[in-house]
Amino acid sequence: MFKKLEIFLENFIFNSRWLLTPIYVVLVLTLIIIGVKTIQEFLYEITHIFEMSVNDLLIFVLHIVDLALVANLVLILIMSSYSSFVSKIEVAEDSVDHPKFLGKVGFKDLKLKVIASIIAISSIGLLEAFVDTSKKTPEEIYLMIYIHAIFIISGLLLALMDFFSSKSDLDE
Repeated sequence: MFKKLEIFLENFIFNSRWLLTPIYVVLVLTLIIIGVKTIQEFLYEITHIFEMSVNDLLIFVLHIVDLALVANLVLILIMSSYSSFVSKIEVAEDSVDHPKFLGKVGFKDLKLKVIASIIAISSIGLLEAFVDTSKKTPEEIYLMIYIHAIFIISGLLLALMDFFSSKSDLDE
């Protein structure tokens, strides 16, 4: 009797991982929205190409790079998380253009990639603010710098924790 209950609970808990699937589907839809917004921004800016200053061009390029970094982050999150927590993506293994990170990015690596992407995105936001200081007040720029510094410190602390954790795993 208790063994059957235990097996049922273990199956129930094990299969609960599939509850993450709708979240990944929403992230895929978000990736589509990012692509549409990138094209929309490009089409808008291309119509104003001759009116653009060099700074405007730099900001436009930074926006596109920013969107690309966010899209890459979302894609890495979708594929790595799904294959780590839900199910192995077998169709990717059979594909010629199999992403190199798939199956190699564990949870520890995923954390570091996410924080590195956040730092890169924050850096681009800061660079945009420095290129066109008229759009931000000095207080807003200082706040952006503080937040960026917190992201960097968080990334360093995560990397150190992972380093010491893996070092202690080797000692055992």
